[in-house]
Amino acid sequence: MNLHKELLLSPGKKVKLSRYDPDDTLGFKNNKKSQLLLEKLLKRMEDLQYLLYASKKYALLIVLQAMDCGGKDGTIRHVMSGVNPQGCHVTSFKAPSAEEAAHDFLWRIYKAVPDRGEIGIFNRSHYEDVLVVRVHKLVPEAVWSKRYDQINQFEKILSENNVKILKFYLHISKKEQKKRIQERLNDSSKNWKLSPVDFEERKYWNDYVDAFEDALRYCSTPWAPWYIIPANKTWFRNLAVSHIIVKAMEDMNMKLPKPAFDVSQFTLK
Repeated sequence: MNLHKELLLSPGKKVKLSRYDPDDTLGFKNNKKSQLLLEKLLKRMEDLQYLLYASKKYALLIVLQAMDCGGKDGTIRHVMSGVNPQGCHVTSFKAPSAEEAAHDFLWRIYKAVPDRGEIGIFNRSHYEDVLVVRVHKLVPEAVWSKRYDQINQFEKILSENNVKILKFYLHISKKEQKKRIQERLNDSSKNWKLSPVDFEERKYWNDYVDAFEDALRYCSTPWAPWYIIPANKTWFRNLAVSHIIVKAMEDMNMKLPKPAFDVSQFTLK
């Protein structure tokens, strides 16, 4: 299985999201075989998290970005279902607070970077500062256009300090977004998830596509690559993201640390 290669965005590659099929499953079928494979991946991730926590040499940072209703919450809920919550932390980045806005845009991001031995998940991230601020003209282009290089340097610093970064763009179609919003409208138990902003933001779909294409193009690097995940089919989204995370953790070649004392000198009575 080479999903980590097929879904990887090569550094500097110009991106046209219209050329990526959000329904694509790369030949996989929604069947028992795929379900068993996902279960195997989730179990492997659980074992690798144990090594990550025990060795405390690396941290893993997972960045999730998508259009509204793109599946960020669902990805976290399903893909991370088997990991120990004590070593996995999710940070959701909303509009900056007054304190956060008084600092540079990366200040609040630094504070949320996971410790070595832990997994950190960003539900939205520092990329909002080249996405929503661009679409809604919250800062001038002269400001946000410089942030691509600043983000790349920030991520390089993290990488050089043993923070492994995986960035996933969950790619859904405008039609799929409409379907998911409608499902939330029709299901009273999901009405709380909706906001008037969801309907207003949909008007900016094309502007967000342009902003995402540039963020993906300028910020997929060897040390912090972007993966474009076809995400209309949630089962394939979960399979693809799980595979890429497991492959990255296996590549860390982690080992259990040696005990700090001679355990053979101790017996229980």
